[in-house]
Amino acid sequence: MTITEERVHEGPLHTVARNAWQSILVTGTVSVALGIVILVWPGPTLVVAGVLFGIYLVVSGVLQLITAFALPVSGWMRVLSFITAISSFVLGFFCFRNDYQAIGLLALWIGITWTFRGTALLVAALSDTAIPGRGWQILLGFTLVAGGGLLIIEPFRSITALVVVVGCWLIAIGIFEVISAFQVRHRAKDVPAEI
Repeated sequence: MTITEERVHEGPLHTVARNAWQSILVTGTVSVALGIVILVWPGPTLVVAGVLFGIYLVVSGVLQLITAFALPVSGWMRVLSFITAISSFVLGFFCFRNDYQAIGLLALWIGITWTFRGTALLVAALSDTAIPGRGWQILLGFTLVAGGGLLIIEPFRSITALVVVVGCWLIAIGIFEVISAFQVRHRAKDVPAEI
């Protein structure tokens, strides 16, 4: 009597379902660890963010120079790209000169961005009644304008508070990801092996 053993080859969906929980768990754990680091050392975190912002501005300046001279654009667009590139270089070098200037510039940058984005959301939501989630868009617009204004008026105090909020947010997101990882692991057992 011969016994034939039938093997089922594992399908790609089953492999993903079986292994996905591990990457979610690692992401959640890293998020919690990063949140704790931000809360424990908010000062050095701000300095690192300021330096990264300076690097971003210098890289942005290089790309704007490439746009100004390498791409076939109109004369006024070339001048605008050149002015933007020089501005990015100057602001980037200010970030490297002094940690507090870098943090202040970062806060102003975020504040101005939030203010413009919030204003755009408000104008769009208030002018068109057919926008889905109009109430949420208006609320988000007001929140962004208020937060942006606060960052512009009080950049140092606001950016420190923002760092604390981001640290708490990363810890909360990380905890939810860790819980989700174990739920995915549990449910992955129900996925048929041949799929």
